[in-house]
Amino acid sequence: MNLVDSSAWLAYFAGEPNARVFAAAIEDDEALLVPSVCLHEVFKVVLRERGEDAAFAAVAAMERGEVIDLDSELAMEAAAVGLEENLAFADSVIYAAAKLRDATLWTQDVHFRGKSGVRFKAKTK
Repeated sequence: MNLVDSSAWLAYFAGEPNARVFAAAIEDDEALLVPSVCLHEVFKVVLRERGEDAAFAAVAAMERGEVIDLDSELAMEAAAVGLEENLAFADSVIYAAAKLRDATLWTQDVHFRGKSGVRFKAKTK
């Protein structure tokens, strides 16, 4: 299973140099997990930068995967993981969701560099 974080989705949608790194995980709908917090983060950025139509199109593409809602189990696991790994709210939910589903977390977010189960690719300029 693959879980792609918001930074990787945004790189993919913007056609940034790292887009090709994340493409295989994103385009494998059957193995794709999408935390609802990623929907929020991506929708917000795309809405601000490219408008409502593009934001809804981005979310529609993300929803081809299995959306993971923030329920009580994930919330508590995220709190514990966030404390242990020193992660902010959204990052703790994303990381906990990957851990709970035994998924590989694909990211270019430096907060995840070196963490277990993470495929990190540094953002290129």
